[in-house]
Amino acid sequence: MNNLKKDREFQLIYNSGRKSFGYYSLIFFKKNDQNLKRCGFVVSKKTGNAVCRNRLKRLFREYYRKYEEQIKDNYDIIFVAKRNAGEKVKTLKYQDIEKDLLKVMNHNKLFKNQGK
Repeated sequence: MNNLKKDREFQLIYNSGRKSFGYYSLIFFKKNDQNLKRCGFVVSKKTGNAVCRNRLKRLFREYYRKYEEQIKDNYDIIFVAKRNAGEKVKTLKYQDIEKDLLKVMNHNKLFKNQGK
């Protein structure tokens, strides 16, 4: 898993990439020039306390780990948790996040087995 780490990498994707949103999450994505896929995970302090933020990041990381092989190469993707995910974190299951992200990723044709 190649992570986005630097602020300028995040800002480049925020400013010149595309965005799409689901019920619990928002994703920003941009094609990159390198031959690899990179990801970043963002959960704002407005979402909840540290326990809540870490749980949401773990759920996003698990989704990415599970579907990493199916995601197209040459893309930078940032997963951002929405505030309502933080409000429902006590009852939120991995399956809810997975369903939400699958819908968003399929809609934007970010999986290898989809048409261009």
